[in-house]
Amino acid sequence: MKETYYVGAYWLARRETAEECAHRAEAFFSLLASCDSSLAHWFKKDRTLKKALQHRLEADAASLAKLFHQQAQKEGRFATDGFSLRGWNGVTHEAASSMSLRCGDASASLSNLCLFDPPAEGPAEERVLQALVLARILRAMAVAFEPEWGIATSHELRELVVPESAEGGTFIGWLTYFSHRRGPLPPLPSPVRTEPVEDKGTLVILSPERFTASNPAHVALARDVSERLAQAGLLTPLRPWNN
Repeated sequence: MKETYYVGAYWLARRETAEECAHRAEAFFSLLASCDSSLAHWFKKDRTLKKALQHRLEADAASLAKLFHQQAQKEGRFATDGFSLRGWNGVTHEAASSMSLRCGDASASLSNLCLFDPPAEGPAEERVLQALVLARILRAMAVAFEPEWGIATSHELRELVVPESAEGGTFIGWLTYFSHRRGPLPPLPSPVRTEPVEDKGTLVILSPERFTASNPAHVALARDVSERLAQAGLLTPLRPWNN
């Protein structure tokens, strides 16, 4: 069975205004456009393909702030509810990608997030599902949104490396981002590589080759790294941002 991948960044209980979320989203879309040619333009999702293609997503801060304000007014949101956005890159074949965002939510039980679903087939999949490109995408999320934790991995690998006791906590993936606020990383075995993300955190890359649940060596490495990080206190649940 073919594995499916995703990239996600998560943070908890950080209230922000429509303008603050819009500036973060603008930065993210700008950085995302440099990751692959198929990620330069986005459309708002709609009920039909025809309607969706008529709604180009203007990714500048002013337009996004206006969109967030309209959303809050239409849905009767409270100031602590945050804002959401769903987008699609306008491609109807194998290069299709999608993203979703929740930003500015002050809840301590529902995380803010930025999710990216990469292409599932064809040349676009081969271009994007590489450690170098996924690292750029996860780095874009980290720089724009300053999450506490982020990950790029397959759903199938997650099921194999996340212990039942870790429910509600964080976990390791092919690529994993840790904010500095979670604490220092322990020494990690070869071929694991770490990269700083500005002054915000660290990106952990388990392998330069595509990491799969079907490769026993990959699963063993992921479990080894997971144990080391858990012992160092890095795989705890997300904490409210002001803690």
